Amino acid sequence: MMNTNTYAVILAGGRGERFWPMSTRRRPKQLLALVGRRALLAEAVHRIQPIIPQGRILVITSVDLQNAVRRLLPGLPKANVIGEPCGRDTAAAITLAAALIKARNPQAVFCVLTADQVIGNPSVFRRALKEALARAAAADVLLTIGLKPAFPSTGFGYIEAGARLAGPSRTAFYRVRRFVEKPNARMAERYVKTGRFYWNSGMFVWSLAAWERALRRHCPPLARLLDTLTPLAGRSGFQGALKQAYDGLEKISVDYAIMEHADNIVMAKGVFPWDDVGSWSALEQHFPKDGHGNVVVGSGELLESSGNIVVADNGLVALIGVDDLVVVKAGAVTLVCRKDRSQEVKRLVEKLRRRRDAQPWL
Repeated sequence: MMNTNTYAVILAGGRGERFWPMSTRRRPKQLLALVGRRALLAEAVHRIQPIIPQGRILVITSVDLQNAVRRLLPGLPKANVIGEPCGRDTAAAITLAAALIKARNPQAVFCVLTADQVIGNPSVFRRALKEALARAAAADVLLTIGLKPAFPSTGFGYIEAGARLAGPSRTAFYRVRRFVEKPNARMAERYVKTGRFYWNSGMFVWSLAAWERALRRHCPPLARLLDTLTPLAGRSGFQGALKQAYDGLEKISVDYAIMEHADNIVMAKGVFPWDDVGSWSALEQHFPKDGHGNVVVGSGELLESSGNIVVADNGLVALIGVDDLVVVKAGAVTLVCRKDRSQEVKRLVEKLRRRRDAQPWL
């Protein structure tokens, strides 16, 4: 078990719109068991419990999902599930968590994880996380975890690694040269060929002191948020102050606010299987295929069809003579799209939201 200065923050406020119609406002992606027996968020908590106890795991979600998350995670103290009054992206969510942690333990070191990733070989992941936490406790660094690319993905951001750092750990640590946005196919292939580029996992590790210094240097509005919320943690005025502060905040990710500006960034090389399960097409990596390359989750019957992904939350889905489709049946809604356009489900949801009669389906 880790020492008492170690905490975990799990970000669970996303809407998961690319997994509509199964993912809805009331039951978004992180609350679904898309892969495996547990909901993605429950799996994220279960994965780290051997090294960080539930009393030191905080979940940042939206205020609308706060009760649902508490029901999903009955082992977490109620105070450890915090609902944001509105979405202000990852930098604000991490700062909110940092304020709560600082009120409990100013010497804390914490990791930032997301609720919707699939990680294989959890023992190797935990070892990397433990060694990253130890390095973050010993040095003024902002640490991220990069994954060796399994293929030239255009769906992930990348990290360019520099010199390897000395140390006794089994996990390799590198200075970070730069972060790069999601590339086109040609650039992704170039990145992978160099051997210097890693997928950006969106997982971070740092000490509370290092995070606070980074805020004061690179994002003063969030430093003020930290100063405002820390003395109110656990008190009756906290929620009101949180809402008032969030109303005036810029929506900005941790990458843009901090990571692209800081000069003390270190990358831990992750050697465990990883996927952020970003769209329906990602299920191909996690379920067996039949002899024609089809993935069927639930009840399906396929005739002379190949390369399809079928998900039936209830009832039966039947296909005849079609290839490379995603077909999802969830309640009263059925989605059909080409597999290579499954990332565009979010666009469809945005369009649907403008309909007056859309409420039952969202």
